[in-house]
Amino acid sequence: MEYDKSTGPAEPESQSYAHSTTTTSSSKDGKLRINGPAVNTSPLSQPITFPFSGLTAPNRFLKAPMTERLCRWNTESEPISARGYPTEEYTHLYRRWGEGGIGIIVAGNLMLRYDAVEAFGNPILQDDHDNRTAAFRKVSEVAKKHGSLFIAQLSHPGRQGGAALNPNPVSASDVQLKIEWAGNKFNKPRALTVPEIHEVVRQWGETAYLCYKAGFDGVQVHCAHGYLLAQFLSLTTNKRTDEYGGKLENRSRIIFEIITEIKRRVPDPKFMICVKINSVEFQPGGQTPDDCKNLCLKLEEAEVDFVDLSGGTFEGRAFEHKKESTKKRESYFIEFSEMIRPLLKKTKVYVTGGFRTASGMVAAIETGACDGVGIGRPLAAEPYLCKEILEGRVHGAIENSVPLPLNTQSSGSQLHQVGRGEEEVSDWSEEREVRRWVEANERETERKISILPKVDSSGYAVLKAEAGFAYLRDGAVV
Repeated sequence: MEYDKSTGPAEPESQSYAHSTTTTSSSKDGKLRINGPAVNTSPLSQPITFPFSGLTAPNRFLKAPMTERLCRWNTESEPISARGYPTEEYTHLYRRWGEGGIGIIVAGNLMLRYDAVEAFGNPILQDDHDNRTAAFRKVSEVAKKHGSLFIAQLSHPGRQGGAALNPNPVSASDVQLKIEWAGNKFNKPRALTVPEIHEVVRQWGETAYLCYKAGFDGVQVHCAHGYLLAQFLSLTTNKRTDEYGGKLENRSRIIFEIITEIKRRVPDPKFMICVKINSVEFQPGGQTPDDCKNLCLKLEEAEVDFVDLSGGTFEGRAFEHKKESTKKRESYFIEFSEMIRPLLKKTKVYVTGGFRTASGMVAAIETGACDGVGIGRPLAAEPYLCKEILEGRVHGAIENSVPLPLNTQSSGSQLHQVGRGEEEVSDWSEEREVRRWVEANERETERKISILPKVDSSGYAVLKAEAGFAYLRDGAVV
């Protein structure tokens, strides 16, 4: 799951959950929690073995990739190759998730290149000139210490890299992203030449190899949310007439070349390859469910262990409910998952986005809608949520009353609170805490705009919790 940067205000996410009944709890346990019914969570606790790598995740939870923006960045006097080095804060965040009993932890937006980034603070693993694989190995060790599988989401922004950090973007074609928000804008991209596409494929394999050296269990090829590979897949951004354009077979060619290259560079059969893919783009002419279905069938032939279904782009908001039927079942994309999963004989299906209660998650598994559930923003607020659901300690996530689409940005502030080692995370079910964050975000946005094109921060408002959730509770691993 990436942060939804779609423009335009909307109602808080909490109003999307007609089924949710909030209950007052202790002041350090989240003021309002979605109170789903108590259920037998054993379906979520079942291990899952993947067909091609043979790896086994201890349960059905997946920590969805989020853009943490906690890695070291270069100063004005340093080369850009200083960017993307793991910090203690980045490592500590993954330590907490590793303690949280999550079956698979996916590290978000690990970038392939120093000059093609999603945001200030992204992790980058283009090469090992400064022995950064050793630093990432420390992250892998703490993330895997309690039994989780640890996967790196490999990503290239293409045209979706902001102009200040990506002045010369590339894409499948020269179709410009013309939205702007909070001072962010995007330069017109240049279409990659065929030799440059081959170089992108090579870089994907090289970064996968470095991830292997760093102790990751596998990589996720990011083909969703409007990033570079999604730009090849979508007819709205791919206007090519060569072997990488036109019919779906051509538009997806780069993806399968990448998978082949990863296997060449990392011949270990136990190294997992999975794919993040849009089930739908929510914009005219974008990738359709049929495209997703056909692509998933080919991904199974390519021996991809699992697909993680999501949706949307920067231009079409995905991380909200589009119709009443999905509200009742929580997951934004569950109906697409139900369409695709029966077609796959080996490749597993995860679906990410919208899950908030144990009952909703269990129902998704028991009805066969998916093999596993991906959780993003709730794990920014509650790093131990999965563990506590399995223990029966809670039955749902803390409510989130931050207005859309700012709720995704507010989750970034929570990630930084955990990374800094703070013992409480801001509680977005507390109206006064939400107001504090909105004011802090407005100040940070104004400051960011005032210094552009210089970029000197993640963009996440810095806030120390006053109304906070004390996630380091009795029984928590410390």
